[in-house]
Formats: sequence, structure tokens, C-alpha cells
Amino acid sequence: MKKFMYRLEEWMEIGGTKKDIVLLVIGGISLILSLLDSRLHFNPFPFDIAWAAIILCGIPIILEAIIGLITRFDIKADVLVSLALIASVCIHEDFAAGEVAFIMQLGSLLEDLTVARARAGIEKLVHLTPQTARVIKDGTERIVPAEQVQVDDLIRVLPGETIPVDGIITSGQTSINQAVMTGESLPVDKTVGDEVSSGTVNQFGAFEMKAAKVGEDSSIQRMIKLVQSADADKAKIVGLADRWATWIVVIALSAAALTWIFTGEIIRAVTILVVFCPCALVLATPTAIMAAIGNATKHGFLVREGDALERLARVSRITFDKTGTLTYGVPKVTAVKSVSNYTEDDVYRLAASAEKLSEHPLGKAIVKSYGKDIPVPTDFHMEPGEGVTAKVDGITVRAGNEKMIRNAGLDLPVSMDIKKYLEQGSTVIYVGTDQETIGYIVLSDTLREEAGEMIQKTRALGITPVLLTGDNEQAAGHIAGKLGIENITANCMPEDKLKEIGNLQSGGNRVLMIGDGINDAPALKKANVGIAMGGVGSDIAVDAADIALVDDEIKELPHLLALSKRMMTTIKINLTFSMTLNFLAITLAITGTLGPVIGALVHNAGSVAVIINSALLLKWKKKSW
Repeated sequence: MKKFMYRLEEWMEIGGTKKDIVLLVIGGISLILSLLDSRLHFNPFPFDIAWAAIILCGIPIILEAIIGLITRFDIKADVLVSLALIASVCIHEDFAAGEVAFIMQLGSLLEDLTVARARAGIEKLVHLTPQTARVIKDGTERIVPAEQVQVDDLIRVLPGETIPVDGIITSGQTSINQAVMTGESLPVDKTVGDEVSSGTVNQFGAFEMKAAKVGEDSSIQRMIKLVQSADADKAKIVGLADRWATWIVVIALSAAALTWIFTGEIIRAVTILVVFCPCALVLATPTAIMAAIGNATKHGFLVREGDALERLARVSRITFDKTGTLTYGVPKVTAVKSVSNYTEDDVYRLAASAEKLSEHPLGKAIVKSYGKDIPVPTDFHMEPGEGVTAKVDGITVRAGNEKMIRNAGLDLPVSMDIKKYLEQGSTVIYVGTDQETIGYIVLSDTLREEAGEMIQKTRALGITPVLLTGDNEQAAGHIAGKLGIENITANCMPEDKLKEIGNLQSGGNRVLMIGDGINDAPALKKANVGIAMGGVGSDIAVDAADIALVDDEIKELPHLLALSKRMMTTIKINLTFSMTLNFLAITLAITGTLGPVIGALVHNAGSVAVIINSALLLKWKKKSW
């Protein structure tokens, strides 16, 4: 019997939202026609047309109740609804039965619409895992499946390829895009002896490496495990009507039975079952959530999990990634300095021209920031891990890091300003000719203009900001100091962010995480609520989050936080009202004042009131901060 019920349950899940909407439309039309028939006495059918609503909307509820009782002994609100439906039909109150079935099916549809099931983040992480590796044995290169790579194997990685396993560079030099692991947008120069991680991207130079961690021990595989484990820890909220369903069923049955025994009128008992149906209780939460989601959408938020706003209303800590979240995630020139007879504009123009053909993000940033017409260089050459050389107006120009300047036999400028810039997390590009170092250019990831005000409003809501970043301590401290964030954890790898959020949660805090990178995916899953920057963020971060900020306007974050709290207040008002109305209707039903049809109308009027109250959230906005 249980095996049959399990198969029946699987069959009922086939169809989806579109089917439910069609059934509700047909059921609603049938109820309208039934009501008109009771007034105009026009019915072309030999039965009450309300039976369409009973069959289409009621049968699924009854089947769900039976399946739950038999397979899991799970008493939910649909058990009481089924009893009311059957009792109403038995005493020929077809309209009341159809009305209850319709309103409950509507509530069920709203709940389904507010709960998103699709989570594709893990699958996309898996796709990031390199499928092949270039293994060198006995001087011969062979392409093998990445999972067959063994520790100490010698591997060659070409420009543009994803590193297949963790290892150490044995020859060559390059720049590695490590955003997948650290979230930092700028590539990192690597040379012999430096460690590289699987899933990161080799941007420019070819190199050879010795495999150190392979298979399940590699960085990208560990991240996949982190995402999976974090997702499993996040519990779902159970609807209030279902949470109290056992007591509601017991009280309803007891009240109906006692009324029948003492009055001898089964009509009163049936009326009690009808008015006891937790329609308003079922609608109280999902209608408010749907309205709040509609409001959030207007402010740029895509709510992917129906219960995310419930969890958001309870957060006490908000953890931020830095790059791409509090900052724009794109390097810009913030300073140009001359240490020679060349003017600062000359230094800037020569560097921009030399970088005009460069594919390096820093070179592109210099060209874009200069924003003026510049000559196309000749004899352009890129030195992986160092910089570029080119001829501009007959002058040999070098633009790169310290290593390039030293290899050219030039002196590095001595300046306390350079040390200050480096401590702030900026990148310094030195500019030189064949004879001398002529100046340097400072590039930084700039703070979002609205970040400061957003942090202040967040604090006003009683939520403490925390900064979790893969950047160094100086850079993290510099940004945090500008924003007034006191709690900082720097040099964070994905597992470090996960650990910090776990520590906050173990201290009794409910945590909101905001990030944009692939490296933030585990933390977004682990947090009680995760919000991803949908514009600059990766697809994987968005898939891992409960909410996506589509246009990256973080100034709207305080509105979302305030909206979630207002939504919970609306839900509490809805619940209090619906329960009070229920007990009042029950009292009138016991005394015989209400019959099944009028009882159902009064009871469902409460459901309408709940919907109207929830609808007020659609245009709600906090008036003052």
C-alpha cells in the first residue's frame, strides 16, 4: 500500500504551476456560475456546477492528505480541509465544499510560487573543473583526463587554459587569474616556486608545474564540497498552518463531535469543520511574501527562495565581500607621479600608449582611464609576469612591476607615497625609458559611492556589518576604515569565509552574506541568507544565493532589510486577525447562527482581508531613517 502511495505522490508532482493555474481558473469560473445559479436558477447541467471546483481543486487536496497520513503519518492542514470537504458533500452543501477547495488550492499555489527549487550552482562549479591535463613523461606531452593526474606528475599549462590540479611552478612565469578562489579581480604574477590552484586561469605565459594536490584534494573539488555541505545545513521554514495542523485537526474534530452530540444537528458540526479550515492561516504568509517579493523586484532584487525574506528579517550580522561588492571590482588609475623631468601627463600618455595593445587587465585599465587619443606603439612586446615594452614616438617605454625595472638596469624610485599606496592595496606600475625610471602609475579598485550611506542605514536597522575579503590586511583595513566597519577578516579563502560565518552563527547570530564571486558561493550557501551581486557577479554566485541584486545598486539593500521586517509584521497581523475571526466564526457555528454556506463566505472574507492587507506591501517604503 505504501509503495503504491509513494508512486501516486510522484505522479501528482508531475504537471507544475501552469496546470495548477488552469485548474484554479476553471474552478473559480464554476463557483461563479454556481453562485449565479442559486440566484437566477439557471443551470444547463443535471448537477451543481460547483462540482467542477470540488473535483479539480478538492481531489488533489484529499489525495495529498491521504498520502501524507499513510506514507509518513504526517498530519497537515490538508487533513482538516479534506474532512470539511467530505462532510460538506455528504450534507449536499456543494458550493461550500467547492469554495473551501478553491481557496485552499489558491493558497497552495501561492506557496509553490514563493519557493524556488532550482539550484544549479553546484553543477556550474563542476563545469569549471578542467577535463584534461597536459602531462609530460619522458619528454613527451600527452593529454590525459584530469582525474588521472597523479601527485608529482609534471604538467604543462598554456596561455588561456584552466589549471587542472593544485601544484608548484617548476619553470616559466605568468599571470594567474585567481578570482575563482580569492575573488580579487586583478591577476597575480607567478614564477618558479609559486603555488597555483586548480580552477584558476593562466592568462599569458606558458609554464610547467609539479602536481601537489589532485582529485578530491584539489582546490576546486574542495569548493564544490563546501557548497554542498553548506546547502545541506540550511533548514526550510515550515508553514504555520502545517506546524499547528495536528492541534487544529484535534480541536476541530472535538468541537464538531461535541456539538453534534449535544445539539443533535449535524449541520452545525459540518459548519464548524468548514469555518475551522485554516484558509486564512495558509494565505497569511505566502500572500505577504508574494507582495514583498513584488516590492523587492521594483528595487532591483530577484528573490530566488520564497522563505528568504522571512530569514532576512531575523539577521543580526551582515558580512560583505569587498571586491565587486563594496567596490566596483574594476581597477582605475587613482594617481600618476613623475620622478623625472617628464610631466605627469607625459608619464601617463607614454604608459597608456605602450599598453594600448596589451591584453592585461591593468594595461587595459590604464588605457581606459587615460581616455584620450594615443598613438599606436611599435615593437610591442609583453613579458609575462613583468609588464610590456614598446616604442612610442621613437622612445622605448617600459611599463611593469619592480622586476621589469630591475631587469632593465633602472633604479626604482624611493618614495614613502609608494609604500602608502601598496599598504592600501593599490597596484603600482612603474614607467621607464632606456635611460631612467620616469614615474609610476597607481591603480586601485574604487569604493562604490553609495557604500558609506548604505552601511549607516544598515546599522540604523540594528545590523552589524562585517568585512570578509581575500585581500590583504592593509587593503581591507583601508576600505573598512572609510566605511566605519570594525569587524574585519582579511586573506580569506573560500573555506575561511565559510568558517567565519559558522563562528558568527554558533554565537547566536543570523548571518546575511553579500558577495559576487565564485569564491563566495560556499559562504552564500552557508549564511542564513545569501545575496549575490547579479550584475558584476558570477553565475555560480547568483545560483548559490537566495537573492540576486540585479543592477548592483547596493544603496537599495537597507530598503530590502526594512521591507523584510515590515513583511514579518504584516504576517503577524494576518495571523492574529485570521485566528480571531476563526474562533468567532466557530462560536457562531456552535450556536447555530452560521450555516455552512454563510460560514464559508464569512470565513473566506477573512482570507480576502488577509490578501488585501498583504497587498499593501507592494508599494511600501520606509518613510524615514
